[in-house]
Amino acid sequence: MADPSSYRPQPGQVPDSPGVYKFRDEHRRVIYVGKAKSLRQRLASYFQDLAGLHPRTATMVTTAASVEWTVVSTEVEALQLEYSWIKEFDPRFNVKYRDDKSYPSLAVTMNEDYPRVQVMRGPKKKGVRYFGPYGHAWAIRETVDLMLRVFPVRTCSAGVFKRSAQIGRPCLLGYIGKCAAPCVGRVTPEEHRELAEDFCDFMAGRTGTYLTRLEQQMHEAAEEMEYEKAARLRDDIGALRRAMEKNAVVLADATDADLFAVAEDELEAAVQIFHVRGGRVRGQRGWVTDKVEAVDTAGLVEHALQQLYGEEKGESVPKEVLVPALPEDTPALSQWLAERRGSQVSLRIPQRGDKKALMETVHRNAQQSLALHKTKRAADLTTRSRALEEIAEALDLDGAPLRIECFDISHLQGDDVVASMVVFEDGLARKGEYRRFQIKSFEGQDDVRSMHEVVSRRFRRYLQEKLKTGEWSPESPDAPESPGAAAGGEVDQDTPEDDGRPKRFAYPPQLVVVDGGQPQVAAAKRALEELGIDDVAVCGLAKRLEEVWLPGEDDPVVLPRSSEGLYLLQRVRDEAHRFAIQYQRNKRGKRLKAGPLDEVPGLGESRRLALIKHFGSVKKLRQATIDQICEVPGIGRKTAETVAVALAQAVPAGPAVNTATGEIIEDETPASAGAASDRGTEQ
Repeated sequence: MADPSSYRPQPGQVPDSPGVYKFRDEHRRVIYVGKAKSLRQRLASYFQDLAGLHPRTATMVTTAASVEWTVVSTEVEALQLEYSWIKEFDPRFNVKYRDDKSYPSLAVTMNEDYPRVQVMRGPKKKGVRYFGPYGHAWAIRETVDLMLRVFPVRTCSAGVFKRSAQIGRPCLLGYIGKCAAPCVGRVTPEEHRELAEDFCDFMAGRTGTYLTRLEQQMHEAAEEMEYEKAARLRDDIGALRRAMEKNAVVLADATDADLFAVAEDELEAAVQIFHVRGGRVRGQRGWVTDKVEAVDTAGLVEHALQQLYGEEKGESVPKEVLVPALPEDTPALSQWLAERRGSQVSLRIPQRGDKKALMETVHRNAQQSLALHKTKRAADLTTRSRALEEIAEALDLDGAPLRIECFDISHLQGDDVVASMVVFEDGLARKGEYRRFQIKSFEGQDDVRSMHEVVSRRFRRYLQEKLKTGEWSPESPDAPESPGAAAGGEVDQDTPEDDGRPKRFAYPPQLVVVDGGQPQVAAAKRALEELGIDDVAVCGLAKRLEEVWLPGEDDPVVLPRSSEGLYLLQRVRDEAHRFAIQYQRNKRGKRLKAGPLDEVPGLGESRRLALIKHFGSVKKLRQATIDQICEVPGIGRKTAETVAVALAQAVPAGPAVNTATGEIIEDETPASAGAASDRGTEQ
């Protein structure tokens, strides 16, 4: 625990101007980022008597070892810089909202020649119109199914679209009238794009004009005694009205607004957001967060606004943002939102009427979300705590293994030997900490030797990180000559200086689990001893009888089948196995698809594709002269010479033979083979 007075800035050293500040711990990792109108006043508030600070603030300042700041000219710039640094450094003491699930949106790919309607998750893409997000994907599909009757826009994948175009027949939706079938030319690209734009207009809330036009067409058809057409239009109007009923009108005057509500207690907070477009609720989402910093409702709202709109632009930011409490820097935040939208944005608290009533509904949703989260977390936390306690007791550990790392080896008959490392913290998977390894020190199949190499490499990297921060010294009596002294000699000479980001191997586990029995456990333990590490426990989980093996023990530890500890070890082992197999299959697939151009140094994917597209096949490229290769855009003479030499040295594959006729098939490698494979060297 650090004394805040040891790194307190000198009086007058901190400027009295807007800015952003960072607290770092003793290892130079950024642990907190904040902004202030006056850096001098804000930072002074942290260096007072600890008894007068909020407990979370006191924990932060005693964890920190230094503070630094950056002066900006306006509060808007401070807001933007704070958001960027929180996203970059992921500080442990900042409030960070995380979705409890990935919310789907209805997307229309207006950036394609033939726009497609589909359910889409994840980050938004340029040129795609989004509606939502929705609570469930089935809600989107129900709406789309009703809409396709009137707006028969393409919904098929690129593969289905291409296949239908090749055979000259549309898919089932084309036959039943729920697709205009642009794949077979029933409509022109311009007509299909107009359909997609009408679909987007209707989803955006501009419904009245379109329904009026359809009703007028229906009456005209009836007067002209075109009863079949009139009946079809009547059914179309009914389908659109049913689609509209799924989103009831909640606000008059076609209001576009986002409503935020917060439910909180001393430890956690839940945020609910309703997206209202055209006066109708078009989407909903929610977040739950631990209150790791001393923050009030206004501060939670500010963090939520940064998280939601930090990557948004244009109409994704609504005209109105309704919140339960105004943040401290409301003018700056309003200006920031206006810059992202491109026009004025109203940030305010609803006082009366329909908007206040809807805000109460959103708040009730936030309360229910927080209560549900606490119920789930209590059950999960109890189970995970019991599992960790059972493991600690069975393995005779000093404490519960809060961080567990598991290693597994995967190969196919001795080829493409790889290893995986998965991480569980507090009984939960930390997928961002997963790592993959190639076996480098030898070739062939030897799981024991592979396990020794992988564990050695992982903990050498850990010692390197400790060496940089001064936590470990190579002159200590029990230390090896250097972190890279063991097999493989893997020392990072070009690792950049610590910039505050969490390092890949900076945190040691309390328990290492290996997939295997006594030999693998002994290899892992030997690797740790060679590096002088004696404070990390090791065990192995054998698949045959789910036995737990400890180093130097002739008999395994047998946990009861109903044990939560055994269940957790099995989940850790199975996750490592899955991750290793996935990597091994990807690696093998890349090797099998690799062509001779992949070995040409300095030749990237774009130029490989350009060469194959120009000549049509690797065979024709091999027959080309250097001058002919230079005709390809982006290929200079030096590169052309390198390509020609590489192809001349490569041994071409033998000719294929038709086994039915005995005929030799000429090698005409298509453009998609060899050159269009997955690129990228595995590390």
